Amino acid sequence: MLLRSPPRSLPYLLRPHLLRALSNAAAAALAPPTPPPTPPLPTEWTEAPVSAVRAATSDASLFHVSLDLSSHGPLLASHVAAGQFLPFRLPSAPYPIFLAISSPPPASSSSRGSFEFLVKRLPGTPSASLCDFRPGDLVRVGGSVVGRGFEVARIADAREVLVFATGSGISPIRSLIESGFGENEKVDVSLFYGARNLQRMAYQERFSDWESRGIKIIPVLSRPDDQWTGQRGYVQNAFSRTKKVVNPSSMGAILCGHKQMTEDITRALVADGMSKDTILTNI
Repeated sequence: MLLRSPPRSLPYLLRPHLLRALSNAAAAALAPPTPPPTPPLPTEWTEAPVSAVRAATSDASLFHVSLDLSSHGPLLASHVAAGQFLPFRLPSAPYPIFLAISSPPPASSSSRGSFEFLVKRLPGTPSASLCDFRPGDLVRVGGSVVGRGFEVARIADAREVLVFATGSGISPIRSLIESGFGENEKVDVSLFYGARNLQRMAYQERFSDWESRGIKIIPVLSRPDDQWTGQRGYVQNAFSRTKKVVNPSSMGAILCGHKQMTEDITRALVADGMSKDTILTNI
């Protein structure tokens, strides 16, 4: 180490104001990372019956769960934007959990009496217990949805939109696509969708429909088998190999999934000239 001036004496370094500064710096370095913001809790709760539970992937790591809300008109009406959440109070959880709604808002959907969810079955987590519910079982949920969802008005003038999703983060992206986003022929929409392998990739049966709506889908597998000929690795790596920001002022981006992915993609897009105001998340 190169010292450009004589070192301070020990008595100087032990002065109270310096000790306080060193203590504060050490505490900041050891503090856990700030968690993502949590949507506010609803003021009212209600009960709704489960209408369907079934595996969403061939390895049963993700499940489709549907709630019958045909008798909960105000709750249905509170879902106005893709990317919003419904709070759940589950018997196995000491605190409420928030699940993104995967079905499109009722105003843009023919299925007006239910909410659908894509639930990760990770042993030991509160949401995993939801995968063991049966049709007819009652679950306690918020009396209204929470969150603003994806604020797509911020990218209304974009001519190209890049969408990034990993794992169960594809759930609110399904809501976005099936609510009509991307059907404007003047907008080029590309979806980079990452999963470990095809056995863990949900909604493959919907890809044809999504493509007919104008969505270009780029599946990315981090641990594919030898027969896989598509993109490999992580979503952020695939994006860096296949896409560059050409005209940042006419582009928008939508991100949902692993924290590392969203941070890496945001950093890359900003470095290429995109404004953070045109990079959307639902939290």
